[in-house]
Amino acid sequence: MKIEEVKSTVKTQRISSHSHVKGLGLDDCGEAIQMASGLVGQEDARQAAGIVVDMIRTRKMSGRAVLVAGPPGTGKTAIALAIAHELGNKVPFCPMVGSEVYSSEIKKTEVLMENFRRAIGLRIKETKEVYEGEVTEMTPVETDSTAGGYSKTVSHVIVGLKTAKGTKQLKLDPTIYESLQKEKVETGDVIYIEANSGAVKRQGRSDSYATEYDLEAEEYVPLPKGEVHKKKEVIQDVTLHDLDVANAQPKGGQDILSMMGQLMKSKKTEITDKLRKEINKVVNKYIDQGIAELVPGVLFIDEVHMLDLETFTYLHKALESTIAPIVIFATNRGHCTVRGTDDIVAPHGIPMDLLDRLLIIRTLPYNREEMESILKLRAQTEGHSIEPDALHYLAEVGTSTTLRYAIQLLTPSSQNAKMNGHGSILKKDIEETTSLFMHAKESCKILKKCADKFMK
Repeated sequence: MKIEEVKSTVKTQRISSHSHVKGLGLDDCGEAIQMASGLVGQEDARQAAGIVVDMIRTRKMSGRAVLVAGPPGTGKTAIALAIAHELGNKVPFCPMVGSEVYSSEIKKTEVLMENFRRAIGLRIKETKEVYEGEVTEMTPVETDSTAGGYSKTVSHVIVGLKTAKGTKQLKLDPTIYESLQKEKVETGDVIYIEANSGAVKRQGRSDSYATEYDLEAEEYVPLPKGEVHKKKEVIQDVTLHDLDVANAQPKGGQDILSMMGQLMKSKKTEITDKLRKEINKVVNKYIDQGIAELVPGVLFIDEVHMLDLETFTYLHKALESTIAPIVIFATNRGHCTVRGTDDIVAPHGIPMDLLDRLLIIRTLPYNREEMESILKLRAQTEGHSIEPDALHYLAEVGTSTTLRYAIQLLTPSSQNAKMNGHGSILKKDIEETTSLFMHAKESCKILKKCADKFMK
């Protein structure tokens, strides 16, 4: 008898440029560890980012902005993503690129404001009256249809709920029966039904059924404690942009004209300032009543030099708003012309009046040892085996060219090693790859040398 192991069909996550970044890699005192959480070097920049994270956590950073500036390939985006990891899932993090504002559908300022609102969270705490427990029975009661004939309709549904403390039998509306079917509720599932709205939420299968099957893709939850009918605190996380969109969409009727209007509606709709002010009023009222809590998140704008003078002036207004997130800019430009002008040259392509408001974090080029550590880390993340002398040689290539080019060589070199019958990447595999692929500096030299052979 031949027994073969079946390989898992679970999809492996795609490895991106910053898959290895897991946090800022700081110790208990806030000092940067040379190599930790996927980051190498840039100790001062990481330490400064750690202070920014502490300020965000203590709510002392709202409406302020930080600029991460440094040459290309020095880890600016990695530091911003590390900040997002440090803050956790509950704090909204909205990344965007400067060029995103140039949309043909909506205004530049609208794109910015939309992303500002995406980066501001609202944590709503509600105490709801609920019926919670394990479903012991679910019996729909049918009656003759009012339309006549032999058709039947559900008049009500009997649901039995059990908790650790007792049981209850509920007679529910037929619309709740539809909700139970949508949630695919069966006997043995743990559910809760909101008393006011009749909304049904399936939490999982009762853990008393956990040994029913050897393999099952089911989430088991313990039997709820207390009575079936209870008051429960429900916490909901939304962003201000979610509220804007929910209120901006036309409800529409069932008639043909309104349905056609919804179909013909453009993909993006501008949300008016008036609507946003109304939502802000409601949000402030909820905060004053203690129902909701504002969670200022992070808006990360990469390639900030791509913004023009109009958007920079709009940023002043947005940053001064009472409801504003923490804004992190990143750029690799030195002195350059501010976009949208012909004669204004400013550091990083940012007007001086806005630059004056920013805390600037500087990133520096990596040395050879740091490059070697980063390449080793990337090889592990991408699942490549590399010999120490090959790694040393690749770091030398990175020093003479760029770190990005050296990282790009890893996968083709791994393919070369497989074709040459090597278990891991050897120095000669990398040498072969570098002879096949050119780096940017080499390409520039050829363009200068053979300028007459190329079109201008």
